[in-house]
Amino acid sequence: MNEISQSYLKYKICVSGAARTDCCADGAMEKTKELGREIVKQGGVIVTGATTGVPYWAAIGAKEEGGISIGFSPAVSELAHIKTYHLPIDYYDIIVYTGFDYSGRNLILTRASDAVIIVCGRLGTLNEFTIAFEDKKPIGILTGTGGTADEIKGIVDKGHRGQGKIVYDDDPKRLVAKLMEMIKEEKDVTIEFAPAKGGGE
Repeated sequence: MNEISQSYLKYKICVSGAARTDCCADGAMEKTKELGREIVKQGGVIVTGATTGVPYWAAIGAKEEGGISIGFSPAVSELAHIKTYHLPIDYYDIIVYTGFDYSGRNLILTRASDAVIIVCGRLGTLNEFTIAFEDKKPIGILTGTGGTADEIKGIVDKGHRGQGKIVYDDDPKRLVAKLMEMIKEEKDVTIEFAPAKGGGE
């Protein structure tokens, strides 16, 4: 058996938030960009819905820090992504074209991630939050950013389903650190694997 060094492990952190930023608090996009940088600094890969607004600013921050940015598009192709949905393709290393529109994309995006961070947000963000909550994923809420993010605690309290695996903070660096600890607790420190053997099928 061989061991993979922990330094090779990259946690996939989904940043979920409003595509339109007029519902967000002042300074929320700068905080979002900082969040993208912090995810990279703390050993993560950023995953988003490949859209405008919060996800786009998070991708900018990640790429400015030299990190990896992966987008999950609601569109069936790059052409549809640009022409039909009017979504960006810059600041992404990889865009996966799901072809499942927004609701299907949200499910795939959330389930492909190790954790989800909510920033600002509207109903689509709430959808991604509830998927993550139901799947018992670690969730970070960047408070003070407006929209859905600042309503989550009240929604959870009134939902009578427990508090989930949720951490709240208004500081991107602290929030990412808290979330990384939650992820690490759920994963083995090292991954062991058996080398592949040659031979027939």
